[in-house]
Amino acid sequence: MASLPALLIEAFSAEPLQGNGAGVVLLEAPASSAWMQGLASSLRQSETAFLWRDPRGAWLLRWFTPSCEVPLCGHATLAAALGLHHWGRLQSEVPLQLWTRSGGLEVAVSSAELPQVSVTLPSSGLIDEPEPPSYLGPLLGGAPLRYWSSPLGYRVVLVAPDVPLEQLQVPADGLQGEDRNGLVVMQAAHDLTPALAGEPCDYQLRFFAPGLGIDEDPVTGSAHALVAPWWMQRLQRQSVRGWQASHRRGGMLCEAVHPGCVRLSGTGHLLWDGQIHAPGCGADPLGWQVLSSS
Repeated sequence: MASLPALLIEAFSAEPLQGNGAGVVLLEAPASSAWMQGLASSLRQSETAFLWRDPRGAWLLRWFTPSCEVPLCGHATLAAALGLHHWGRLQSEVPLQLWTRSGGLEVAVSSAELPQVSVTLPSSGLIDEPEPPSYLGPLLGGAPLRYWSSPLGYRVVLVAPDVPLEQLQVPADGLQGEDRNGLVVMQAAHDLTPALAGEPCDYQLRFFAPGLGIDEDPVTGSAHALVAPWWMQRLQRQSVRGWQASHRRGGMLCEAVHPGCVRLSGTGHLLWDGQIHAPGCGADPLGWQVLSSS
């Protein structure tokens, strides 16, 4: 492969230099994990998405942080859908299944002037933990109200509305144990939480994952898919709006579609469009086979 089409899309934001950046690379063959990991490390986005269409015509998708492959990523799935749409591989208003290590994920792109993307993600549910780690209170500026684990591997902590979430400083080396592989810090929205598409948000969060090579992820689709059902149950609604109060902010509409799944809707901004020149990608069909048989 002399060169490969590649994009950088800022997901869950219509504004430039906001949202969560994701590289999207369109492969001609099933590249090796080592090559994809090396490229993701060079691009240094929260995640880089790699798309390959197998001989049966199925679109396969994998995600890599700068340091590891991950089983689920919402913002890079939205970016992948926008990438396919940009390259003329995904028609407006026509749903498409992307096959991943988390099964088939349905995506669709609207025909609006500013396309809206819907991504349906699995939501594995929260597991109550009786005692939050003692170190979290001082780190977060207040005792946690609730603390959960999850099958996804993320830990989730609910903090009081008066905790200044936007100003919170969480050093990467301050997180301990399982919290390092994904800690969602969330609270109810307040008067200063920005609106989303003219509508008030219901909750806001931040996400830290130094164990995955991401000190802080700006706008995290998988985290919102995980916690949105809890807020829906609490508010007795079938949809909620979530905001991520990071330095590159953004948000999304979260809707219950069927048990165990949440549909996230948002937009993205195309920052650059070009070619990757990185020969030596190899070919590893077996590494992709598990996706096509999901």
